[in-house]
Amino acid sequence: MKRTQNEKILQIQNHTLVVGIDVGKDSHYARAFDNRGIELAKLLRFSNTAQGYEALDEWMRMIMEQKAKTEAIVGFEPTGHYWFTLGDHLQGKGHRLGIVNPFHVKCTRELDDNSPTKNDRKDPKTIAMLVKDGRFRDVYIPADLYSELREAVSERERLQGQLIALSNQIHRWLDIRFPEFITVFKDWGGKTAQATLKNFPTPARVMAAGAAGVLQVWQKHLQRSSLKKAERLVRAAEKSIGRTAGSEAAEAALANLLAQYDMIAGQRQRIEQLMQELLLRVPNAGKLLEIRGIGMVTAAVIISEIGDIRRFQDPRQILKMAGLSLKENSSGKHRGKTTINKRGRRRLREGLFQVMIPMLAINAEFRAMHQKNLTRLVNPLNKMQSVIALCGKLVRVIYAILTKGCLYDAEKMTNDMKRSMKAA
Repeated sequence: MKRTQNEKILQIQNHTLVVGIDVGKDSHYARAFDNRGIELAKLLRFSNTAQGYEALDEWMRMIMEQKAKTEAIVGFEPTGHYWFTLGDHLQGKGHRLGIVNPFHVKCTRELDDNSPTKNDRKDPKTIAMLVKDGRFRDVYIPADLYSELREAVSERERLQGQLIALSNQIHRWLDIRFPEFITVFKDWGGKTAQATLKNFPTPARVMAAGAAGVLQVWQKHLQRSSLKKAERLVRAAEKSIGRTAGSEAAEAALANLLAQYDMIAGQRQRIEQLMQELLLRVPNAGKLLEIRGIGMVTAAVIISEIGDIRRFQDPRQILKMAGLSLKENSSGKHRGKTTINKRGRRRLREGLFQVMIPMLAINAEFRAMHQKNLTRLVNPLNKMQSVIALCGKLVRVIYAILTKGCLYDAEKMTNDMKRSMKAA
């Protein structure tokens, strides 16, 4: 992975064709330039079909033959998911790909004509000029294993979102029909609570069954059941303020919600099993699970976002990709706060942050480093700053494990921390 703009500029040589493509849902627009920014052909409009891709290939081939170009680099904005198939096609043809930041396109669009106009002819040129000037990043399309893992993580995230939405709807149903239910059960998703909702969804159903009837159903579904809790449920039902009108349709609605929840929970369980199988096929990835606080799901999320670790020369590149690199807002004598820039892969940034919170509770080494950051005499950090700093430390640990194949050494972490404290 090339890091500096100079290195990227040096890749654009006299024999390089620079193509900028404005990606759309049904149609794409392309313009071609040399390394000096001189346009070499007319605008090409091609469809998002096999025939359109063939037209693009022929257009690029003719330009390269006429202008003596031996290689091509194609730049585009990451417009949603519409570039995926085009990117796969161009990569399969052996062309290099470059992604430009949409914010950069917006900022530089007015350089040519001093106009905020946005159209399908103007944007491809803006994209190509950014590529020519080295203001792009290489496109990483994961190999089969990492692509599978990323798809599995994305699917789990989708299912998790559906489960949260269904849970919220069930809470709403209870607030309207049986608000006292949560005084008996802390969580509606527990086995006893779910058995109750499936068999006695309304206060009227609970009162009709009585404590003995409720207990009998619980004993069929559960190994342990409590008569006292059944009596508490009956008393709560007797004093319920829940709405009673339309109960028959409301019971049907709750049954549908519970059935959907069970179905999606099963789908999530199966996709998590697939995630685990894929994770363990990544070289050295199983060693991450030996770090206290890192579970299978969080490890899969982090590795799916990083991809092949060998494409990075330094862990700081991963921090930048996650949007965890620092930005400063200073001018003259004013010194603003230093914060993270949050420009990068959101899922990777969130995955690192979410894994750090439980680690601070159960991982002694990281908890000790957290306390050191909060209490050091020189430039102490607040809690959030310390968490972000420890995310950077975790990235360096992950990088070392995945690249070198070494085991996580808690004692070495502690000794490193003691040496840094003595040096301070």
